[in-house]
Amino acid sequence: MTRNTWYSFLGVFLVLLAWVVVTYGKIIDPLFLPSPGDVLRAASQEIREGILFSDIGVSFYRILMGFLISTALALPIGVMMGTSKAWQSFWEPLVGLVRYMPAVAFVPLSILWFGTTDGQKFFILFLGVFFQEVIMIADNCKTVNRSLVEVGMTLGFSRLEIVREIILKAAMPGIMDTFRTTWGWAWTYLVVAELVAASEGLGFRIMQAQRYLETDRIILGILVIGILGLVTDLLFKLLYTRLFPWKESERIKG
Repeated sequence: MTRNTWYSFLGVFLVLLAWVVVTYGKIIDPLFLPSPGDVLRAASQEIREGILFSDIGVSFYRILMGFLISTALALPIGVMMGTSKAWQSFWEPLVGLVRYMPAVAFVPLSILWFGTTDGQKFFILFLGVFFQEVIMIADNCKTVNRSLVEVGMTLGFSRLEIVREIILKAAMPGIMDTFRTTWGWAWTYLVVAELVAASEGLGFRIMQAQRYLETDRIILGILVIGILGLVTDLLFKLLYTRLFPWKESERIKG
């Protein structure tokens, strides 16, 4: 293991140690912060009840679909905004307006429009991810070295070829970083998406536990979301390393 890996383990260990000390030392009431053992027992109980892995599957499906829908629309719009002044002028006021609106404020409307189906959850996740993603992808395209575009023009590339063969490919490492960042945001909007009109999922289980002051289940849900988010983030990092090894080398040297 590298030194940085040991530092990572040390950070996690210190947090766990502090949790153990304040809970088993009775410094904090278990109602406000349950012990690691309480959380593990809650996990064991939910597994026996058959709801933990079911909730994980449902929530992951909602996150994945919301993210894919957002990305499928944000990628072409973001690229157009980053490569065309006309498209930027058309989209920027709309995107700039809606991206500052809190997604949670749309929950009542989303229920009216989509009912209690998964479509309502996809919509909330879409609002939380799409508009930020568009802006970031446009910025990724704007940072492409102008000299690369000039080379394409010199070679007689059409505008579409310049966008497809030069700008998009040069911006792809940054766009992949954008995907990784917005995927993390999608996880943070999960509880909002499952706040109401849900009968399963990690967010729903957290809100249900709040009603009955089951703090151990609240902490369990939060930890599971965090662990899933971390695992998928590491997968994004691995994919980035495989797709763009030269960029990873530049980061290490930097």
